[in-house]
Amino acid sequence: MRTAERMTPEERSAFLLEGARTGKLATTAQDGRPHVVPIWFVLDGDDLIFTFHRDSAKGKHILRDPRVAICVDDERPPFDFVMIEGIAATSDDLDLMLVWATRIAERYMGPDKAEEYGKRNAVEGELLARATPTKIVALKRIVD
Repeated sequence: MRTAERMTPEERSAFLLEGARTGKLATTAQDGRPHVVPIWFVLDGDDLIFTFHRDSAKGKHILRDPRVAICVDDERPPFDFVMIEGIAATSDDLDLMLVWATRIAERYMGPDKAEEYGKRNAVEGELLARATPTKIVALKRIVD
């Protein structure tokens, strides 16, 4: 039986940015329950950048407790995944948010709709999150 291999930092970045993979963001509700939702994201170095509405469940959770976990996986054999635990710093700077929301939109909606979706998502009430990793597990070829 073969064991999984660790990804190099370069492989990890390439994996995270391949296509339109979504992240699964885990936060903690006030009563301690886990809460997991899909997110669109881009990278800035090792940091994951995403947006959210301050009044959403994930928004309330992150503003109360900025600890997050994000998992991105490939469900096709031989199976790969990256799990990141980190701290999400938030910003309500709309100019900065427009830059990142447009980059995120370009990744998921394509260059033709990037500006439209960037402007739609960089509005009052939305927040920009920068999740800085405190722990990363990145494995490839889980099974052969």
